[in-house]
Amino acid sequence: MTSTVPPAGRPAGGLPPITMVGPDFPFPYDDYLGHAAGLGQIPATAHGTEVAVIGGGLSGIVTAYELMKMGLKPVVYEADQIGGRLRTVGFDGCDPGLRAEMGAMRFPPSSTSLQHYIDLVGLQTRPFPNPLSPATPSTVVDLKGESHYARTLDDLPQVYRDVADAWQRCLDEGAEFGDMNEALRTRDIPRIREIWARLVERLDDQTFYGFLAGSEAFRSFKHREIFGQVGFGTGGWDTDFPNSILEILRVVYTEADDHHRGIVGGSQQLPLRLWERAPGKLVHWTQGTSLASLHEGGAPRGAVTRLHRTAGGGITVTDDSGAIRTYPAAVFTGQSWLLLSKIACDETLFPMDHWTAMERTHYMESSKLFVPVDRPFWLDKDPATGRDRMSMTLTDRMTRGTYLLDDGPDKPAVICLSYTWCDDSLKWLPLSPAERMEVMLASLGEIYPDVDIRRHIIGSPVTVSWENEPWFMGAFKANLPGHYRYQRRLFTHFMQEGLPADRRGIFLAGDDISWTAGWAEGAVQTALNAVWGVMHHFGGTTDPTNPGPGDRFDELAPVELPED
Repeated sequence: MTSTVPPAGRPAGGLPPITMVGPDFPFPYDDYLGHAAGLGQIPATAHGTEVAVIGGGLSGIVTAYELMKMGLKPVVYEADQIGGRLRTVGFDGCDPGLRAEMGAMRFPPSSTSLQHYIDLVGLQTRPFPNPLSPATPSTVVDLKGESHYARTLDDLPQVYRDVADAWQRCLDEGAEFGDMNEALRTRDIPRIREIWARLVERLDDQTFYGFLAGSEAFRSFKHREIFGQVGFGTGGWDTDFPNSILEILRVVYTEADDHHRGIVGGSQQLPLRLWERAPGKLVHWTQGTSLASLHEGGAPRGAVTRLHRTAGGGITVTDDSGAIRTYPAAVFTGQSWLLLSKIACDETLFPMDHWTAMERTHYMESSKLFVPVDRPFWLDKDPATGRDRMSMTLTDRMTRGTYLLDDGPDKPAVICLSYTWCDDSLKWLPLSPAERMEVMLASLGEIYPDVDIRRHIIGSPVTVSWENEPWFMGAFKANLPGHYRYQRRLFTHFMQEGLPADRRGIFLAGDDISWTAGWAEGAVQTALNAVWGVMHHFGGTTDPTNPGPGDRFDELAPVELPED
């Protein structure tokens, strides 16, 4: 919640804005993408060669798009629909302009590689109405049955400002926040690596909650409780308390939880537009070629049911139609748990320690429910108080976070009645959409007894529980304490020269392979790693003036912790 606990390290003294380059592998993906020389080239003898791209989410579509530009022929497999967790849906019988973001719905300006593709396809963004953000008319914080109405942090009781100060001190004293923030802004790689190596060694075994509880700034349980329920950036973070503190530091160092913007018309437009887009500059293919045009009927192939190795290092793919095709290279961009369950896989696809890392991946659950309403009635003023009749709401009740989304005072609007994670998400799992809505309306009725939300609802609710989606099994990865080594194995898998020859040729990418899972930027960055890996696998190279992530790997490689 941006103003409840202000992000530390705001730009000062003319420092540049921060990006989600991150401390683990500070490669400048945005500069790499923006360079006139492009991402690299492959030998002409490889032009037109098919490469399997498994998964049509953002990472898979970016991977396929960039491989196509190099002259390869990506063959995309998708079990459900293009977009993955960039999933935008409408409401039956309602204005088609009313949209609900079931997955990613808000993106920080620090996601500069993501922004490259948003700009490329001509999409617009606008400020997202997070708690107490300038884009939010008002916020209500409701804890233990007591509600506080606020437009800024100063409108809340002093204890909330005390919690904000405690979080700031906790970061400064326990995580060298100011120094790291400045090093990331200036891309001072030696300094980034020096600080992060120290912190990884000291904090890899520490939970988020343990980090707080061990700080003198948070010696008060009351302050820790309020912080967990109200949090910073987007709301309460108590569902993250069991996770590694390193995961949280990656978020706050890069301001990933701040200054969010939404994509006008819905985030799923991004992968869909990339799918249809004909690049202005591409190799081998004729002008006008797009990913859609390279696929029969303009659609990706179906779900992958089996992956195995065949003679000569081939990656053989079986899909749900029974079709079998063999490729010299493949990129897997889905949730890694699918390789353990939904897809029959040869163990020889990956080294055994990588299988262990995939098995140990920890996913966060997440659920949302949206309803369409006739107008943004929450902007009506209470005649007695002059306040908005309803506000963006953070609460310890079942709903946890309620977001109000509109396109103007006279147009239909959308309410995200509840957005929850982990245990809070699991509480909704057995309930139907209608049952969920009833519980949510009852919960909000306790906070707003004089507001009849139901009479404004004009259509049926739409909902998702990502842990119950068969091709996802969770919303996003969040490492537990001690998982740093596992994540390093998965992230660095695109560097394959050190692997046995019979373990090469298939590359991992996607949200859960990145260091910044839960953010679309990580999906883009790992896609670019995989593109470099495939290019290198075919004997290709980058331009000397624009080295890629693999070219600079030895310089930037993530900290390697001992395993003995």
